[in-house]
Amino acid sequence: MRTTFDALGPLLAGLDGPAEDDREESLHRRRYRSIFISDIHLGTAGCQAGPLLDFLKAHPSDHLYLVGDIIDGWQLRKRWYWPQSHNDVVQKLLRRARKGCRVVYVPGNHDEFARQFAGQHFGGIEVAQEAVHVTAAGQRLWIVHGDHFDGVIQCAKWLAYVGDSLYEFTLRMNRHLNSLRARLGLPYWSLSAYLKHKVKKALNYVTDFEVAVAAEARRRGHQGVVCGHIHRAEMRDIGGVLYCNDGDWVESRTALVEHLDGRLELVQWPPLLPAAPAGRAALVEAA
Repeated sequence: MRTTFDALGPLLAGLDGPAEDDREESLHRRRYRSIFISDIHLGTAGCQAGPLLDFLKAHPSDHLYLVGDIIDGWQLRKRWYWPQSHNDVVQKLLRRARKGCRVVYVPGNHDEFARQFAGQHFGGIEVAQEAVHVTAAGQRLWIVHGDHFDGVIQCAKWLAYVGDSLYEFTLRMNRHLNSLRARLGLPYWSLSAYLKHKVKKALNYVTDFEVAVAAEARRRGHQGVVCGHIHRAEMRDIGGVLYCNDGDWVESRTALVEHLDGRLELVQWPPLLPAAPAGRAALVEAA
């Protein structure tokens, strides 16, 4: 049986792995000042590592924040799953740090084993319990995964594990459904995201989570907050605080980006709008 610490092995092993070719494969590149991504869940079959690699290759940045649940220690303890594409993601993140991008890793609940390394660096990647980012426009953003605002995680962790198993089952059904949709020429569609948007209790949970995170950011004196955890990309004002959730790379394939002028935008990859230029992320919402 693997321990929680064993799940860190793939990340550390990447430090000595072969360096990725320095030539970027994408011809359509757009530089951002900052990129915020979370909930990649490396180590699970639901992780969409291929699209994430394409997104990172197409969008260099000065700052890259990994906002928790990058590696899924919960699933790796139950069943070891680590294909080459997941190792490629680790190599890509390490390469970004080697090339001068500031990479900050804020662990979440699925990769909580990494929280003990807060304050340390691995291959140029900073590990932190939380972080503060100041945009080019002067906004102070609090960076936190968000699981501490989840009552299920804090008060009934066993229930969170049960929910995680049910979620994995839904994702397996989703993969089979989308294989059929692809054969029929239909676009990708997320069953789990659809259910979360339709179930009233799920919607109430999301709202309560968003309000709680924004309230804590305001209490700490920040103008905005960037989090993940609930796998729902969102950007809106809550009580005078800019709440930003960068989504995930299991269902929505979304990221929060900061343009060179400090403007924040939620983007989705690959573009869903037919008219969007190749290699560019489609606009979801901007502020």
